[in-house]
Amino acid sequence: MNTDIILTKVLTLPGIILGLSLHEFAHAWVSDKLGDPTPRREGRVTINPLAHIDWIGFICLLIAGFGWGKPVGIDPRYYKNRRRDEFLVSIAGVVMNLIVACVLAIPARLMMAHVTNASNLVYDIFLIIYYAITINIVLMIFNLIPCPPLDGWNVITQIFRLDRYSWWYKVYQYGMYILLALIVFNVTDLILTPLVSLIMNILV
Repeated sequence: MNTDIILTKVLTLPGIILGLSLHEFAHAWVSDKLGDPTPRREGRVTINPLAHIDWIGFICLLIAGFGWGKPVGIDPRYYKNRRRDEFLVSIAGVVMNLIVACVLAIPARLMMAHVTNASNLVYDIFLIIYYAITINIVLMIFNLIPCPPLDGWNVITQIFRLDRYSWWYKVYQYGMYILLALIVFNVTDLILTPLVSLIMNILV
């Protein structure tokens, strides 16, 4: 592995940690606000990365460009409106990733006009921000893929009440295998690549 690749991996670390941590924190915070004590009891209502990082998911995101955090445990029995509240908890993580990307796009845009003649330090700071935006967009889109165990599956489940159907449980049971197949056969890349490019062009 050459020096440029190693440097790139190092510069992506802040974005990976930020994206994964805030994604899972958002799930925990929303569920907590909706009356579920489970995330707080398990120490997940925090922005501390150590509470949210799944090390396998972290390494996958670092190496392969997609990954996951430690899933937040919830108990929907505490929700006043189960269907609505499960939807809100499911969508919270990807909304957080979008918010982070939009906020970081502000300094990225301000710096773009000056990075060409900037010092190495300033250019590296710009790259850290740029990579963090990209990673948060990747996390957002990847998690919106409607396949269990991703958030997108829970989102469409609540919108269309898919858990009424017997096949839903079969798909949920084998969801990880389905997701792995989508990754192996590059279906996820076909989804991610154009959408990430589109959103990055809009933001930066």
